[in-house]
Amino acid sequence: MKIDRRELADFLRRSRDRIRPQDAGLPMGPRRRTPGLRREEVAQLAGMSADYYIRLEQARGPQPSPQMLAALARALRLSHDERDHLHLLAGHRPPAGPAAGDHVAPGLLHLLDSLPTTPAQILNDLGDVLAQNALARALLGGVCTVSEHGRNVVWRWFADPAARTAYPAEEHPYYSRLHVADLRAAFGRRGGDPAVTRLVERLRGASEEFAELWELHEVAVRRHSRMRVLHAVIGPVDLDCQVLLAPEGEQRLVLFTPPPGTDTGERLALLGVVGTEQFAGAE
Repeated sequence: MKIDRRELADFLRRSRDRIRPQDAGLPMGPRRRTPGLRREEVAQLAGMSADYYIRLEQARGPQPSPQMLAALARALRLSHDERDHLHLLAGHRPPAGPAAGDHVAPGLLHLLDSLPTTPAQILNDLGDVLAQNALARALLGGVCTVSEHGRNVVWRWFADPAARTAYPAEEHPYYSRLHVADLRAAFGRRGGDPAVTRLVERLRGASEEFAELWELHEVAVRRHSRMRVLHAVIGPVDLDCQVLLAPEGEQRLVLFTPPPGTDTGERLALLGVVGTEQFAGAE
């Protein structure tokens, strides 16, 4: 990536102008002519020389390091989006955001509860199933209470042969590449943090297929796909898998909807009437 010095300088100036001195713990002073911070004050807050910062604002400075950008982001009170923008302008990849962990955003949970006739799951970007509605449990099985990698769809696909029995054998290679390409995208986005590194290393040790596909370095965020589930009671059903990404990209809502011209809707309605308990392990 290439540094954009003019845009970087403009963004720094405008960000500096938006910060009131008192917000940064500095006195207003009787002779202050600028509504925001002075250049020297930003430099002091960021722990750099005033000359270095002035050159950045004059679009003639060297490319700042990620550590310097992090200090500037703190000094200028930048939001996560503004911080990422700062890194991109400086020619660096934005730092990986804080992991969402097991906490599901309340808005996503509300949306999940409002879909009683549509199977839906909430996953993080590593493939951990964090929550799912009753129809998804009936269709795909309940995995949210399983700890560590057992609830991870990628781990189950490559390490548990039983996980594949609900899908046509001729489609297994397609699903394998889909899982690996999406995980590869998460690996790059997270900067190889401990969570994704641990998962990848376990998968490489457990599955030769995964190891071979990982070496291909295919990258594709999963946004939409078609799948067929061989359900024990309602038979084979075709599904459109639509992935809605949360703004931070760490969690996504996955909807399994009937493709046009199929009887999947009627089959899902039957599954909803029958209930979830009998088919909790259908996957």
